[in-house]
Amino acid sequence: MRTPHVVVVMGVAGTGKTTIGPLLAARLGVPYAEGDDFHPKANIDKMSAGIPLQDTDRWPWLDAIGHWAHGRAGLGGVVSSSALKRSYRDRLRAVAPGVVFVHLTGDRKLIEDRMSHRRGHFMPTALLDSQFATLQPLEADEAGVAVDVGGGPQEITERAVKALDALPDTSA
Repeated sequence: MRTPHVVVVMGVAGTGKTTIGPLLAARLGVPYAEGDDFHPKANIDKMSAGIPLQDTDRWPWLDAIGHWAHGRAGLGGVVSSSALKRSYRDRLRAVAPGVVFVHLTGDRKLIEDRMSHRRGHFMPTALLDSQFATLQPLEADEAGVAVDVGGGPQEITERAVKALDALPDTSA
């Protein structure tokens, strides 16, 4: 039997991490953790003010997500995290070596449009350019898949499930 993945749903703001993450977790039958909930208040205050986070702001947040993911090793789980840079993903893997990434990708115009219609989120559309500038897509040696965010949430989730199923089983 295949060991369930611990999945980090990643991507720039507005790709649907908070929408797709819980759907993917439900489809896989594992718990979901909202990555934003791991942010300290100071980080949320900065982002709410339109101030991009620095790496030193992100380290404790990434470590907290990594510890949650490590605790789900062998059990499966889904957590959201922008994980935009390779160094951020490396930090997550240092704490939770078996994580796999689902990189939600899409056209900037589509993502900006979706961001402009959401309510009550602390990340303003003004930070989207900095998110795209920071983004380092998954590299060939990183366990994960890229999934296009075109279409509805169920369609995106199904693409993610199929892509994850196609990954080699590394649990043996």
